[in-house]
This record gives sequence, structure tokens and C-alpha cells, in this order.
Amino acid sequence: MRDLTRYLRRIASLAAAFVAATAFGAPPVPGAQFPPTGTPKPPLLPAAFEDPDDVVMPDPDLWHRIRVGFLLEPLDSQLVHDHEEWYSSRPEYIKRFVNRGSRYLHHIVEEVEKRHMPTEVALLPVIESAFTPRAMSRAKASGIWQFIPSTGKSYGLTQDWWRDNRNDIVAATDAALNYLERLHKMFGSWELALAAYNCGEGCVGRAIDYNRKRGLPADFLSLKLPAETRNYVPKLIAVKNIVLAPGTYGIELESVPDTPYFTTVQAPARIDVKVAAKLAGMSEEEFTALNPAHNRALAAPSSGIVLPVDKADAFKENLENYDKPLVSWTTYNAKRGESLDAIAKRHGVATAQLKSANDGFKLDRKGRLKVAETVLVPMKGNMVPVAVAVAAAPAKAVTASSRGASVSLPTASTGSVGRAAPSAAATARTYTVRAGDTLYSIAQRFNTALDALMQANRLTTRSVLKPGLTLRLP
Repeated sequence: MRDLTRYLRRIASLAAAFVAATAFGAPPVPGAQFPPTGTPKPPLLPAAFEDPDDVVMPDPDLWHRIRVGFLLEPLDSQLVHDHEEWYSSRPEYIKRFVNRGSRYLHHIVEEVEKRHMPTEVALLPVIESAFTPRAMSRAKASGIWQFIPSTGKSYGLTQDWWRDNRNDIVAATDAALNYLERLHKMFGSWELALAAYNCGEGCVGRAIDYNRKRGLPADFLSLKLPAETRNYVPKLIAVKNIVLAPGTYGIELESVPDTPYFTTVQAPARIDVKVAAKLAGMSEEEFTALNPAHNRALAAPSSGIVLPVDKADAFKENLENYDKPLVSWTTYNAKRGESLDAIAKRHGVATAQLKSANDGFKLDRKGRLKVAETVLVPMKGNMVPVAVAVAAAPAKAVTASSRGASVSLPTASTGSVGRAAPSAAATARTYTVRAGDTLYSIAQRFNTALDALMQANRLTTRSVLKPGLTLRLP
């Protein structure tokens, strides 16, 4: 009870300090990334609480656990106010990132607490990516932690045609926390460590040296930093303040259970995403949200796949009893100078389909390969884009595991695969979209090319399929 009282008093004092430090209506600071929009301002806290024990708190959940771990001091900056106003005027935006983040937050909080870091760090993906697992910035930073390629490689995050571990929730979280720990040891301040996470240790180090040579303070607010970095820490503090007292800003923060959402299970070395999702009883979108590191529709899990806790056992059981192929592609070792038209003709597929399945190829103006490539060719009967891999040298045939046995998949040069008999449904002229459908799954179901399906219905890969929509089938 004493701990709870201490916690409530801490909430009250922080909230009161926040009100005193941020006066609504003050003029915006030039360069703020999110200027005031003129929308109605959220209500202020009362001037003081007569008794902190009277403060109404929600039932304990993950937000409660995060609040207890807050350690950063309030930041006396107009920029904090600007970002509080920006976020609080966009409740739908907050709702979306909470919905996405609910999959990942428990794991992140666990890892942050293991390292005795302030739990504000667990909110960093909010301002980096809004918990979008495959977010990509103009600087080519990727994932919820927004690693640029070079920093990702420095912290062991593999990036190739099969995987981009900057997008791997578990691996990237570990790398980000390692990086932040190193920055904190380097600068001795979490505010400076966070700033360096944004613009680099060299950027912050030079700003500190500049101030010290002139006898100026070297704290975060005193440094001359790029505009994005000047907004970076205030933005995190603004999110922290909203999480601390959402009702103050007119925000209803959806509760997140303080229990693990996902776990990692062992899987075959190669398995189609659609097959893995089916075995787990998930949609492909749900599966990809937990396994965003796989670059293609073929999963190549080096350390298992991530599944919701309540679906892991079903996946293991279904995988053991699954007696069909786990992959729907074969390989062809193309030579430098071969044209995609010739390769497509040899394997009985459309050139456009081959390009879609291997969109990372380097081609000259005549559509010929500039270097030797391992081409992934959809098996006949599975003529939809499936995966891509790039290799400088010819690759061996890929193997997959089915019910514990090693099954060798032949390369295209060793023989063809028989075409599956078309289903009765494939003769339909139209199809009505159902919940959970994707363009990819519909194309596969009706044994047609994804490009052809999109062209017939004037759709793109970004089109949203709504249940009840009628599609024309090529």
C-alpha cells in the first residue's frame, strides 16, 4: 500500500510540474516539426490535488507498468507543448499506433527492464515508426527502431534478399537497446543518448565540444543540434506525458494486457508465408506483422518464427501432420546476359510474373541479367509471385522439411514439375471478396497471375480489398 501511495504522489507531482512547465497558448518555436494546428486544446489538470490518494487510476496493465518505470525528468521546452498538442489533437493516430504496438510492447518492456533502463525507452518506437514493422524512411532507415543499413550491420542485423533483420522485432529490439546502452555510457545522460540515437554520436559529440570550448552548458536543451534532433527528445517526453495522464489530454488510451503477446517457435528452414500462416490459423497479414523481417513470400527463418502465444501449439501440431509441400517454387541458375523473356519462356511463365517474383534483379536495357542470378521460378500450378534471392554464384537446389523429412526441390534445369489440375472454382468469371482475403491469396486460389488480376480490376499492390467487392478473374 505504501508503494502505491508513493506512486500516486509521484504521478500527481509530475502532472503538476508538467502543467507549470507548459502554458497553452505560448507562441510556437520556429523549426518545430509539428506546429500547432489550431485544433481545440485539451483541458488542463487542476491546479493541485488536495490528496494524491484521491487520484483515480485505471486497473493495472502494461501502461501501469510502463508509468512506474518512468525516470526522465520533465523537459522545460515549448517543443514539448507543441508535440503534446499535435498528438492529443489526433486521437485516431494514437489509437492506431497503440493497436500496432500492443503486439510488441510487452516484449520491449521486458527487455528494457532487464537492462534497468527508463521505460520511456519502450515508447521510442512511437516516434520512430509508430510501431509500423516495415517502416522505411527517406534515409533508408527501416523497422520499428529505424536502423539505417550501416548501423544495423554494426549491431549484427543481417540484411540480404531473404531477410532484413532491421525489421525483426526481437533482433532489432536487442540491437536498439544495445546501441542505446552504449550511447548512455558514452554521454552519461539519457537525453543525450536519445539525441545521439537520432543524429549519431558524432553529431552530439561535436555539439558538446562546441559548447564546452565556449564555456556553455552541454545539456540537451543547450546544444546546437539539427532541427529533427531538437524535436526528437521533446517528442518522446510529449508521448510520455500523454501515457502518464491520457485523460488530461482528452485521450482514451486503450488498455494493453501485461502478458506476453508472442513467442518464438522452431520452423523448417524454408516455408511459404501462406503455408506458415495457414498452419498457425492466422491471416498472412497477421503473420507478416509478427515476422516482418522476411523480404519475400517465402520465409527463411534462421531462429524460428514468431507466433501469438495462443497459436504456437496449434502450429506445431499442424506442421507435424502436414503432408503437402511447404514451398511452391523452384530455382534456376541463370547466367550473366540471359534475358528474362528467354527464362520465362523456358519455364512456361509470363515475363511479367517472373519480374514480379524476382524484383531485385539488375537488368540492362534489353532485359538481360547484368550478373549471374539464382532465379526463383513459381512451380507450375502455383503461378503467383513467391520469393526472390540474389546470388553472385550459382546456388544449389533448395531443400525443405516436411514432417521431419528432408525433401529436395529440383532446380529448373533438372526437370519440370507437372501442372496441377485446375479447380472448378478457377473457371468462375467473378469472385466476391471475403474477410481476410488478399490479392495474393485470391490469385493463388484461382491459379492466375497477380499482375493479371490487378490489371483486370485496375488495382495496385496498395489497394484495399473490402469484403463484398466483386473482382473480375482473368
